[in-house]
Amino acid sequence: MSVKEIFESMEYGPAPETAAEALAWLVDQGDRFGHFINGSFTAPGEGFLSKNPATGETLAMLTQATQADVDTAVEAARKAQPKWEKLGGHGRARHMYALTRLMQKHARLFAVLETLDNGKPIRESRDIDVPLAQRHFYYHAGMAQLMQAEMPDRRALGVCGQIIPWNFPLLMLAWKVAPALAMGNTVVLKPAEYTSLTALLFADICRQAGLPKGVVNIVTGDGAVGEMIVAHEGIDKIAFTGSTEVGRKIRQATAGSGKALTLELGGKSPYIVFDDADLDSAVEGLVDAIWFNQGQVCCAGSRLLVQEGVAERFHAKLRARMDGLRIGDPLDKCIDVGAIVDPVQVQTIRDMVDGNTEGETYCVNAQLPAGGCYYPPTLITGLTPTSRLMQEEIFGPVLVSTTFRTPTEAVDVANNTRYGLAATVWTENVNLALDIAPKLVAGVVWVNATNLFDAAAGFGGMRESGFGREGGWEGLNAYTRPKGKTKPLTKIEGFTGEGSEAEGIDRTPKLYIGGKQARPDGGYSQPVFSRAGALLGQVPIAGRKDVRNAVEAARGAGGWAKSTAHLRAQILYYIAENLSARAAEFAARIDGLTGGRSGAKEVEASISRLFTYAAWADKFDGQVKSVPIRGVAMAMREPVGVIGAICPDEAPLLGLVSVMAPAIAMGNRMVLAASEAFPLAATDFYQVLDTSDVPGGVVNILTGPHADLAKVLAQHLDVDAVWSFSSSELSGLIEAASAGNLKRSWVNNGQARDWMGTEGEGRAFLEAATEVKTIWVPYGE
Repeated sequence: MSVKEIFESMEYGPAPETAAEALAWLVDQGDRFGHFINGSFTAPGEGFLSKNPATGETLAMLTQATQADVDTAVEAARKAQPKWEKLGGHGRARHMYALTRLMQKHARLFAVLETLDNGKPIRESRDIDVPLAQRHFYYHAGMAQLMQAEMPDRRALGVCGQIIPWNFPLLMLAWKVAPALAMGNTVVLKPAEYTSLTALLFADICRQAGLPKGVVNIVTGDGAVGEMIVAHEGIDKIAFTGSTEVGRKIRQATAGSGKALTLELGGKSPYIVFDDADLDSAVEGLVDAIWFNQGQVCCAGSRLLVQEGVAERFHAKLRARMDGLRIGDPLDKCIDVGAIVDPVQVQTIRDMVDGNTEGETYCVNAQLPAGGCYYPPTLITGLTPTSRLMQEEIFGPVLVSTTFRTPTEAVDVANNTRYGLAATVWTENVNLALDIAPKLVAGVVWVNATNLFDAAAGFGGMRESGFGREGGWEGLNAYTRPKGKTKPLTKIEGFTGEGSEAEGIDRTPKLYIGGKQARPDGGYSQPVFSRAGALLGQVPIAGRKDVRNAVEAARGAGGWAKSTAHLRAQILYYIAENLSARAAEFAARIDGLTGGRSGAKEVEASISRLFTYAAWADKFDGQVKSVPIRGVAMAMREPVGVIGAICPDEAPLLGLVSVMAPAIAMGNRMVLAASEAFPLAATDFYQVLDTSDVPGGVVNILTGPHADLAKVLAQHLDVDAVWSFSSSELSGLIEAASAGNLKRSWVNNGQARDWMGTEGEGRAFLEAATEVKTIWVPYGE
């Protein structure tokens, strides 16, 4: 018999994993669980059943948390937090190493319990989920050890409320809990209602490891418990992974509360196959991209884009590979596709597929196990990019496909989505891969691979896939804040008067849009007076249409992001040079507006700040992460896009420059709302921009009431981020309005900033002006 005949005749026999130890652990707990609060389990109360989705059998009874339970958990976390932080990085690292060692000792128990509770194949729980969870605790133990040396100006936020989904119960716990603990925070975590058992096993591990009481608290229940955590006044940060719909509600619920927020939400990730790709390898990669965890993965490569010339051949190979997928008992080590988490999710998938009337549907013709939540791997080809199934997240083992002709078209189709979580590029041409990857709107891009994760490499999305990063250095800022106290910011009002227009030729200030001076669409202006009541000028009142025009101009200046950092630095130096030539004029203007004598100092500080960000333009770059593969994971800094910024009132020139300079240095385009109290400094400044080779649309300047402009900018779907340093209380308004497309926001929460000091410049501005895109490039044959 030939080798080929041997391989063709081989069949996989069953290789069952015993569930005895996991079931014994459940029995030891009485098959009933309370919450884990202040270092011990509470008595079980009224609740709900946790079932095995592969069989429908009941595993345990869990307790539905009440408001009193959540209050007690938050109180325990609040009481424990100062001592945990004062323990120091080394002390926290020792506890985290102890946790990790116990997770390793009980690795098989975690894996089996995860499969019983979630329905994913034991191979995935054993070989991916559990080792990655351990890796996150090891990695962040190291971060705790290094915090004092590497992050000397940062401290813990306080108490973190963390809400995780059911698709990766243990791994998502590790992603959330490990960085929070490393930075000195305490946590109140709510696991998913469907899949709470490994979180409760982790709680038992915390008890065994001697973790101080109250550092980790776990409450179980449905979405109502999550709402209690989000709304709780005793929580300083919310970290959520789940659907975009719920993420939007959380953004609205936390608006104006001062809570820090990170959201890792849904996705509809493109899997792009070029005609020069190794098609067989691309098929294998696609199996991992979409049928890993039954497609219940936020970054699943669920949207297949194949170059037209090889589409038919690729689809044929893919269908043949689908027919070889083994579907069945997740505890069988030979199974590829396990059970869907719950009957509700199965019905959701079925409804979406059955409701589709386009393309050609191919389902694996396999006998599905009886009595469980199963759905066959499915491929739907011939869809258009706008088809519902190409746009909406299915969250199941369903792959949808369309074709493209050119690399440019591939990028256009890939980016034709409201999401931006992940993407895969498959090609043997490294030049093509590295040309395409930066053009994709995605927080993570895999080249000739898929679903690669590591604690050292940041993970997170763009657009409606959320904001913030988990993992790596970039993930730590979300769990820290600057040291030192802030002062409340008081509303700064302009002066009033009854002065008349000065004699002579009137120089009428205008808006600055697209590199040109423009009259306001509404035709209204407002007077600006000196402290003595003299009329200094009339400034236009910008309205909704002016914001629209400014955003369109900024969007049209997208070439700025593609310009070299060296060029951007030169232009910033040029702005500083031209401002310096008119320093006395600007100083006099500032003194006249504010009634003070610090104009010269503010102008000099503005010139220095322009020099600072010109220097940073080609130096604030990415990193190559040390990840355990043959390859590199590059964390690339990219501009956010179009940023709307409400400038400080108290520093009419320095505040505008401090906001504008870091953003354009990183390649962003700006729509700036000038100081509401003292706007004439900004309308003078656009004359400097006109003479400094700043391309039209890169910087746009509006004047008028901050509240009106902030709301329009925050609601605008073509604005990527909104910053506010206004003395008006706008934080809640901006955060609530930004939920429409989940744009990034950076607001002052009514706290003052020293614009003349170190608070007025630095890495915080550069980090807010950039997104981290992680590009994974494996190498080798």
